[in-house]
Amino acid sequence: MDTSLNDRDLSWLSFNCRVLTMADNKAVPLFERVRFLSIFSSNLDEFFRVRMPALLALQQLEETSNRLLPAVQAEIGRQLNLFGRLLQGVLADLQQRGIHLYYGTPLPEDVAVRDYFLSTVMGLLQPAVLQWEKPEDLFLENNALYLVASFEGGGAGIVNIPAGLLPRFLKLSGGGIAFLDDVLRAHLHLVFPGRSIQGAYSIKLTRDAEIDVDEFSGHLLQKVESMLIRRELGIPTRFLFDAAMPESLQAALARYFRIAPQEMVAGGRYHHLRHLADLPLPAKDPSLFYPPATPARVKLLDGAESLLDAVLQRDVLLHVPYQNYDYILRYFNEAALDPDVKEIYVTLYRVASGSQIVHALISAAQNGKQVTVMVELKARFDEANNVRWAKRMKEAGIRILYSIPNLKVHAKVALVKRQRGHVWDHVGLMATGNFNESTARFYTDHVLLTAHREMTQELELLFLYMQTGIAPARYQFIPFKHLLVAQFNLMGRFLELIAREADNARAGRPARIVIKLNNLQEKQMIEALYAAAEAGVEIDLIVRSICCIVPQPRIRVRRIVDRYLEHARIFCFHNGGNEEIYMGSADWMNRNLHRRIEVCFPVYDREYFRQVKDILDIQLVDNTNAVILDRQVNNLPVEKQPGQPDVNAQQAIAAYVHNL
Repeated sequence: MDTSLNDRDLSWLSFNCRVLTMADNKAVPLFERVRFLSIFSSNLDEFFRVRMPALLALQQLEETSNRLLPAVQAEIGRQLNLFGRLLQGVLADLQQRGIHLYYGTPLPEDVAVRDYFLSTVMGLLQPAVLQWEKPEDLFLENNALYLVASFEGGGAGIVNIPAGLLPRFLKLSGGGIAFLDDVLRAHLHLVFPGRSIQGAYSIKLTRDAEIDVDEFSGHLLQKVESMLIRRELGIPTRFLFDAAMPESLQAALARYFRIAPQEMVAGGRYHHLRHLADLPLPAKDPSLFYPPATPARVKLLDGAESLLDAVLQRDVLLHVPYQNYDYILRYFNEAALDPDVKEIYVTLYRVASGSQIVHALISAAQNGKQVTVMVELKARFDEANNVRWAKRMKEAGIRILYSIPNLKVHAKVALVKRQRGHVWDHVGLMATGNFNESTARFYTDHVLLTAHREMTQELELLFLYMQTGIAPARYQFIPFKHLLVAQFNLMGRFLELIAREADNARAGRPARIVIKLNNLQEKQMIEALYAAAEAGVEIDLIVRSICCIVPQPRIRVRRIVDRYLEHARIFCFHNGGNEEIYMGSADWMNRNLHRRIEVCFPVYDREYFRQVKDILDIQLVDNTNAVILDRQVNNLPVEKQPGQPDVNAQQAIAAYVHNL
């Protein structure tokens, strides 16, 4: 049995490469191909902020210095070369559609551009002449854009590109679209008067964003606010520069800003190409975009005067975005206004910037209800937004719970308690994705609304536990029998379910496991899957991003990248024909299983069970946007059999859900 593991970073890069190649798919509408280029660029920026610091540290270890970092750097270089080729192809296709982006070419003479620079851009600039022999304490902001201007006769200056304050692109009066960078380039002689500009080159400094909040003392809210400041001051992990920059200038900048050789990365003329998603289009041509999606309605809820009452009669399982997310908003809105609702509990991990859900919770508190919200302040890159909402909710009288020490709360759960006379009823909400109406438009997730007595009682016990702030090891055991909760019973139960399939296989009974995840990394779970496969269990995995398992004859791994971000976590075990399905928030990563509170829930209703099975089956036969991962996590196209029709899983699932 081969129990070696694929590296998580190379595996993640394999996923991002799959995102990139969607820009080469002519079946994808043209502007959506531009979006995939933008997503690739954004993902790679995050990689340098979060993962590259660890790789640079590992380089100091003798056993890894000659293996991992060079392999990662080589793969990133390969992907960036591919990005450049695909971008040129997409720009050419845009040109054929009458959309001209000036890319590396001089802008035409345009009085309106000069006026825009003088009236709007110039006042936001902070130019400085670099004194090579007397380095100043010139601080480059994290991930900000700059132009370095080289002067004739020697010397150089630096100026910020105010992309965070102004749109990155400018529509030209004579047609075409210009980068803000080039508007600035064309007027550098006004920025550095009296100097002759020899050349101008983009640079960007990326800093370490992986800051441990436990390093800070004091109250958690203040800890996170301090962490946000420190992140912007983090150590450099990448100094990205225009590859056309002369080597002498590269070396001078490296000395001036104290950049190590391994942190110097050659790039293109423009950085922050995630802004391509903001490219202004001259007209709304429907053919440039995916066709508008109309989420399916749920008749059971549409015909109900009260959603909460409807759920008391029967559970509801939603498949978003294929079904309307408004039902989730309705759950919170009804709870806020229903006079019989006395208590509301919810976990919030990534909150929408204009969250309707939070507004409903504030209304509930103002209506006299007891509202308790567990806000995860340590949700990476959403900390500032979560801090802002936490303060606002607290001011409205909501009881705010913050993270348990050394743990993140990543569970996606809510509970509404109503009292009618002497009778209390509970309506729970459990999901595979965040309570975020913005991301719900393009993340595929599943949401269970349930009044199942035992499950909602266990949910209430979990919320009571989270209010203690006590580490799980010190807390009295909660006897979860239905819910799987990380730090309590989740990992042990999954290992039991895998082992049961292995026992069935050894006994000659059919045995199969189908699992859909975002990321698969945790070694103990991978070893259990290897052992099950060796025992004869057939295992199908759908892993969107990081996948550290090495495919085997009985372990097949596929990845789906398409219009929507595949986000659901589903776990299906054959169990001798009496199948069991769980869904929930937990990926099989070290962080999820060992450093977070996660919740997975069973699917008991047979109709919903069938729906989830059907959706998994559709994804397992996708032969258009699915790829098979080989042992080196390369993305291999699915081989179609002669006469086999094309199957696009997301399109097929949309049609399936509309027919429910």
